[in-house]
Amino acid sequence: MAKRDYYEILGVSKGASADEIKKGYRTKAKELHPDRNADNPNAEAMFKEANEAYEVLKDAEKKAAYDRYGHAAFEGGVGGGRQGGGFGGGNGDFSSAFSDVFDDLFGDFMGGQRGGGGRTRASRGSDLRYNLRVTLEEAFAGSQKTINVPTSVNCDTCTGTGADAGAEPATCPTCSGMGKVRAQQGFFTVERTCPTCSGIGQIIKNPCKACGGAGRTEKDRSLSVNIPAGVETGTRIRLAGEGEAGMRGGPTGDLYIFIEVAEHEIFERDGQSLFCRVPVSMTSAALGGDIEVPTIDGGRSRVKIPGGSQSGRQMRLRGKGMPGLRGGGAGDMFIEMAVETPVNLTSKQKELLREFEKLSEDNNPQSSSFFSSVKSFWETMKG
Repeated sequence: MAKRDYYEILGVSKGASADEIKKGYRTKAKELHPDRNADNPNAEAMFKEANEAYEVLKDAEKKAAYDRYGHAAFEGGVGGGRQGGGFGGGNGDFSSAFSDVFDDLFGDFMGGQRGGGGRTRASRGSDLRYNLRVTLEEAFAGSQKTINVPTSVNCDTCTGTGADAGAEPATCPTCSGMGKVRAQQGFFTVERTCPTCSGIGQIIKNPCKACGGAGRTEKDRSLSVNIPAGVETGTRIRLAGEGEAGMRGGPTGDLYIFIEVAEHEIFERDGQSLFCRVPVSMTSAALGGDIEVPTIDGGRSRVKIPGGSQSGRQMRLRGKGMPGLRGGGAGDMFIEMAVETPVNLTSKQKELLREFEKLSEDNNPQSSSFFSSVKSFWETMKG
């Protein structure tokens, strides 16, 4: 079966430039790749045919021979070709041909960008971290905070290109804009980052004076951050595109804000629950009564104390805790009673307490008997 014309296979004219040939092959390779044509049994053969055509036409020496002799140039003994293989076009491994445009086909997944005359590997900017401390009240209600972030931004003078005004980055002569160079080691081909352009694919002959060719400068940025209600220590907020600017116009990284909720002088937090220790007078604990307790929203709630309450007793106020970060109802608030012993008593108060103690012994024979036993024990120990 006669072979098709290589120019026809790639969809370019015979006088096409190297860039046009590469572009034609890129289009065909993307169109005919077997992974995209699982239902087409002829896709693989056509894909190999395109590889074969590009393997010949991308090489100036092979292309000249093909233009002069056609397919006969590679059938051995014609145009100075090696016997049995000519220039090797059509019978070799086509991986090198496909690797030439691999980054072009899949560069979108690698973060690369097309540049004039070659491949510009504009690197993505770094992600940044900012630690933000908020109060418990701010975590309860949510808030709007303004922060200042020191970061790298695109240079205003060169708009991120790194080149001086009016100048354009040039394609790296070492790697022809690919950002990598190949070296043959025995049967293997090793790819390394281009030492001239550091993998960018371009060089700056006239660097911008403001940024020194980096395409970015240091600057403090003021950002407004929305703190949602219910955040906890360790909550992470992502601000897409607010990180460090990329090199040579590359995409910007992200800013991650890590929340730390400060300790509160009254409340302790455990998830959505709040705990509060409330002082209660001895008389209120004994007789019962009502007290007012502060709540995290700045208000106050009235709580009924049962008579005979002891220190450490807990009471629950439903719905007075912290809201859920992802919705749902609020948690509860737990009040722990701390019965206070009166101090700095007057003579009258002491007299009344002694009278109260005596009445308590008279009204509670068991208690009186207990204290009598204790008194007898200590007298025995002294004796």
